[in-house]
Amino acid sequence: MTPDFDMLAIDEGLDEDFELDLEDAMLPRQIAAAYKEMHPNPLPRQVYYRELLKLQAELIKLQDWVSHSKEKVVVLFEGRDSAGKGGVIKRITQRLNPRVVRTVALPAPSDREKTQWYFQRYVPHLPAGGEIVLFDRSWYNRAGVERVMGFATEPQVEQFFQDVPEFERMLVRSGIRLVKYWFSITDVEQQMRFLMRIHDPLKQWKLSPMDLQSRVRWEAYTKAKEEMLERTSIPEAPWYIVPGNDKKRARLNCISHLLGLIPYTDVAHEPISLPDRVFNPDYERDTLPRELYVPEKY
Repeated sequence: MTPDFDMLAIDEGLDEDFELDLEDAMLPRQIAAAYKEMHPNPLPRQVYYRELLKLQAELIKLQDWVSHSKEKVVVLFEGRDSAGKGGVIKRITQRLNPRVVRTVALPAPSDREKTQWYFQRYVPHLPAGGEIVLFDRSWYNRAGVERVMGFATEPQVEQFFQDVPEFERMLVRSGIRLVKYWFSITDVEQQMRFLMRIHDPLKQWKLSPMDLQSRVRWEAYTKAKEEMLERTSIPEAPWYIVPGNDKKRARLNCISHLLGLIPYTDVAHEPISLPDRVFNPDYERDTLPRELYVPEKY
């Protein structure tokens, strides 16, 4: 049965969602006020959660269809630092089975990986039948951060541009559904989000030296992005741009678009019934030592 999302007690019953969405709780008042001033038309909380839950219910149907049909789905999330990639990935995976849907966020390549074929470190993470893989950044690092920061030479970048269309066509020919999203935010919006991270002790870990350099090299990243989109958007795997200045709307728009790209259908399930508990009259539960228990501080 499809839940009636309009009747949900959104203000009282979705603690998990609120915990996930506490984005301004630790901010100084001045920064929180400035951010609200930059976004004068926020999506009402009840509307956002109602629509998010509807979309997440559809994501469960998608997951079931992928698992049942042995489909293979890869979704790439790219964009500037703090553009909202991680936020939408969290909302996609929040209610899904991690055995079916998994996120790949690779660290910087090791010395050994630097000597490999460039795409080699990504291939082991591609899905088997019945799996969805979400890449939080992907092989497009070469066209972005590696190029701008000087970690890749221009010949290496040019080789990437020549190789990546055929690499992605190979993935599609193998039966993988490949979707590519670029999250786009403005210069001013990124600056504000960085300031919010600097002043939020729960988010300071998100700021790396590379992130801070992205402010200095904003225009270089812009040029790199424009060439990347132009040279790597192919009919078999086009780029889709998600305007990301409004986080909540970006999440809803991206998830809705993703669902619209894949022709999933409802999968019939056997009715579930809870079996009766079997009682063994000869069994006696042992008393365990108190020191094995976690202290009940709350």
